[in-house]
Amino acid sequence: MATFVDHVTLHLRAGNGGNGCVSVRREKFKPLAGPDGGNGGNGGEIVLVADPQVTTLLGFHRAPHRSAGNGGPGMGDHRSGADGESLELAVPMGTVVKDIDGNELADMTVPGARIVVAPGGQGGLGNAALSSTKRKAPGFALLGTLGWEGDVHLELKTVADVALVGYPSAGKSSLIAALSAARPKIADYPFTTLHPNLGVVQAGETRYTIADVPGLIEGASEGKGLGLEFLRHVERCTALLHVLDCATLDPGRDPVSDLDVILGELAAYPVPEGQKPLLERPQLVALNKIDVPEARELAQFVRGDLEARGYRVFEISTVSHEGLRALSYALAETVESGRAEAIVAESVKPRIVLRPKAVDDGGFVVRVEGGSFGNIYRILGAKPERWVQQTDFTNDEAVGFLADRLAKLGVENQLFKAGAVGGSTVIIGPGHGVVFDWEPTLTSTAELITAPRGTDARLDEPRRRNSNERREEYFGRMDAKAAARAELIREREAGLWHSEGEEFSGSGDGDQTDGSLSGGARSSSGSERGREDDSE
Repeated sequence: MATFVDHVTLHLRAGNGGNGCVSVRREKFKPLAGPDGGNGGNGGEIVLVADPQVTTLLGFHRAPHRSAGNGGPGMGDHRSGADGESLELAVPMGTVVKDIDGNELADMTVPGARIVVAPGGQGGLGNAALSSTKRKAPGFALLGTLGWEGDVHLELKTVADVALVGYPSAGKSSLIAALSAARPKIADYPFTTLHPNLGVVQAGETRYTIADVPGLIEGASEGKGLGLEFLRHVERCTALLHVLDCATLDPGRDPVSDLDVILGELAAYPVPEGQKPLLERPQLVALNKIDVPEARELAQFVRGDLEARGYRVFEISTVSHEGLRALSYALAETVESGRAEAIVAESVKPRIVLRPKAVDDGGFVVRVEGGSFGNIYRILGAKPERWVQQTDFTNDEAVGFLADRLAKLGVENQLFKAGAVGGSTVIIGPGHGVVFDWEPTLTSTAELITAPRGTDARLDEPRRRNSNERREEYFGRMDAKAAARAELIREREAGLWHSEGEEFSGSGDGDQTDGSLSGGARSSSGSERGREDDSE
């Protein structure tokens, strides 16, 4: 049964936001006293916290599915829904958080470090919060948005000052047990250590941690043995201590050849960008098992060759504890030197420049995609996608509110620039999203104006008439009326019509009859025109 896990995939689901409430306050003699719908509660979030007391990811390996609480819905009388319960997950220090694509999100190297890996959904606004001077009694509320749902990968990289590396059964577990209070498993067969062990060493006033990494063999960087699986735990160490077995009975092996194999595997292991390669870090050599007479002789024989390479060499015995005190103080000196260099490097880090958002950045993009039946215009952005989630499409007023928000954000202008026309297919969000048949909102009829190039009728200022122009217009009307009266008089004198009670002289009975008839008709029309002129 596994007791140590250093990488695991979590399946997370944050809480959904609660829906806003549509409610109208009712009082005595006031059946409609105004909106009083409360807001929905926010969904709970999932947070990772670096805890020094946690040493493994075993708990997540056994229960990888985690979820937070949902937010409560809003209620009447301005009562907001309760926020969903957030979930905090304690992870070991040195945990690297990555998304499903392998992109690093955070490196939990500081005790108490926190990162929100699954943000909760936003609660919807009630109709009381949506009311304004122009919308005094909204008949709709916003829906709560969905919480984040997905997978994250956790990878543990041990945070230690010194890493013990060497062949299997070289005595690394015995050394960490002799230097610290750690009690790893010790046996006389290879690959006894199946997971890294940490121990704390106190040397004078310096306290540091050492890590016992499973044994390395030739080809470990290519996946042989257990070395590749646990070489990641060496990445964060300040110094490396090569533990060499001077009492090995395997033919063809000696401390120098073992060291060359280990150095080759460490050189082949790629470290993350920005970190110092493993072979460029301080390295010490411990010739172990000198309590065996033949091993002591071999250690004295190869010591000169190792020191000629520039290594500090210590002859030790984990059984008799010979040479361990000098080794622990030498490691403490190396660790202190590494910590001082880290402080200097921290002080000369490049400055982080925070640049403001561009003035022409609307927070969304319009992407044109080709389809079988014409272009499809896809809108991608945090705000439009969130607004669509908050809209109740069964409520016409809520849909109109969404259209107003999108127009105010500038979505319609960008659609015009992208070549969209009335009836074009518009999708908001990735994937299938929400599909609309777009009908542009004409607020200024600018799209319908046809004018010569370089002109715009909307820019023509209205010209006010002066007194001379008004006087000329008045006299023109008077002259027209006088001309109309003179024409009527000429027609009457010509006998084309006559007033009531006025005799008509015509030639012949038939003509007289016709004339009286026509004259009667003209009399009626003429009198009416006369009355109109008088009224004017």
